[in-house]
Amino acid sequence: MHGIFFGHPLVVPLVSLLAGIAILLVPRLLNYIVAAYLIVLGLVGLLDYLRPAM
Repeated sequence: MHGIFFGHPLVVPLVSLLAGIAILLVPRLLNYIVAAYLIVLGLVGLLDYLRPAM
């Protein structure tokens, strides 16, 4: 497996920072943000695993 790659090294910290700010401003968003994060992480992991090795 190649590992999870989001394109640019700053993507994960920026998404984390924005999600943290959104949770502080609207705590009810926590469930949606966590769910979206887990779905995206799972899809990226599966796509990375299923992609043919180059």
